[in-house]
Amino acid sequence: TTLTHSSPPDEREQKKEKQQSGTIPSSECIGNQPPFRLCEEKQEKMKTVLSSAMLGAMASGTCAFSPSAGSFIARSALKVNSPTSLKMIDGNMKRGKSFSDSESFYPFDTAMASKSALSAKGPNSEADDGSSGLRQLLGVKGASETKDIWKIRLQLTKPVTWIPLVWGVMCGAAASGNYHWMWNPFDPNDRDVMLGATDAAKGLVAMILAGPFLTGFTQTINDWYDKEIDAINEPYRPIPSGAISEGEVIAQIWILLLGGLGISYGLDVWAGHDFPVVFALSVFGSFISYIYSAPPLKLKQNGWAGNYALGASYISLPWWCGQAVFGELDRPVFWILPILYSIAGLGIAIVNDFKSVEGDRAMGLNSLPVAFGIDGAKWICAGSVTLTQLGVAGYLASIGETAYGAGILALILPQIYFQATLLIPDPVANDVKYQAQSQPFFVFGILATALCLGHHDFGDLA
Repeated sequence: TTLTHSSPPDEREQKKEKQQSGTIPSSECIGNQPPFRLCEEKQEKMKTVLSSAMLGAMASGTCAFSPSAGSFIARSALKVNSPTSLKMIDGNMKRGKSFSDSESFYPFDTAMASKSALSAKGPNSEADDGSSGLRQLLGVKGASETKDIWKIRLQLTKPVTWIPLVWGVMCGAAASGNYHWMWNPFDPNDRDVMLGATDAAKGLVAMILAGPFLTGFTQTINDWYDKEIDAINEPYRPIPSGAISEGEVIAQIWILLLGGLGISYGLDVWAGHDFPVVFALSVFGSFISYIYSAPPLKLKQNGWAGNYALGASYISLPWWCGQAVFGELDRPVFWILPILYSIAGLGIAIVNDFKSVEGDRAMGLNSLPVAFGIDGAKWICAGSVTLTQLGVAGYLASIGETAYGAGILALILPQIYFQATLLIPDPVANDVKYQAQSQPFFVFGILATALCLGHHDFGDLA
């Protein structure tokens, strides 16, 4: 969310007179309300304190907030009454206090009514095909309304986005070449029930780490910092709709983050690692998630950096986590191929930006569809997805795995077809349809690559 600097007194008076007379330009107001503003000094202080607190907590794995009346978690926030507006309050400014003088650095004092509401486009239209309840649990559009706080908390984590991370852990386990089945139908030497059960349990815990905890943390903190833009693009989300209080959101962020870091360290102990590689990957991934959404860096404001960070978080990090739990990341290829697939993930992330181009432009987010236009971004999307997979297929063929290389090529062809028939003609109207029809071939290509690495005898070669 981009915050603008305060206008000089005389300029504010002129805008006030214009608004009262009904002559203020529409570009200066959103929903007939002046944009939310913070003075530069207070904004910078808030950024510094927030950044220091998050980095310190991730490094130490502890939470230093006290349960005092003025703390982040203990101070409850009032829910927004309107389902189609987000009320963002700066109580300290109203009382003439700076952030450094306040009881905490809570960015929005929700104990007071706001005069700077950001109006949304309208309520969510509930799906009429009987899937609204499932949509609510998955955190997607067309969801039914609920007052069950646990269903709302689950919706905030967007369970539908856990699937790529769980798949990435599976691919990493396959790439390790050291995952054991309880009864492998293809290998009579791999039928140790106890060993297979132990590996299945490790895999399940790694999936819970990557999905509900760290992806849930990522989605929750992203929604927290996207309150304003979600009020434009997705007003039905839990925070802008007022379904959950801001204090409850903050508590959820910390529980998911610290719980995830604790699980990651437990996996390192379970796997017998001398160096806690899973914990290190989790800290790094959580840091990327934070700077992706939060100021001052807010990577999502930059289309290239933001989309690549998203691609790496969904592909490389879970792959490395799964491989580290069951094997070792001891060859350059184990790092390079997931990074290549993350470049393809950058293209996939662009597809998600097409539907938000209006809100991104209004809020100053420089997504690739905003920077290059929809026509330019769709070609960047198609090129990054296709060319990186061609590179992977070429590499597999170069190490003698021609069957796997040919398999990757066969999986690329239908993706090119869907790009030509859905993505290129109209990426805005066809974004969901394109993702649904094209991505299965992409993700099975990742799994095929992982299986190839797990079965290939590298010998002394990287």
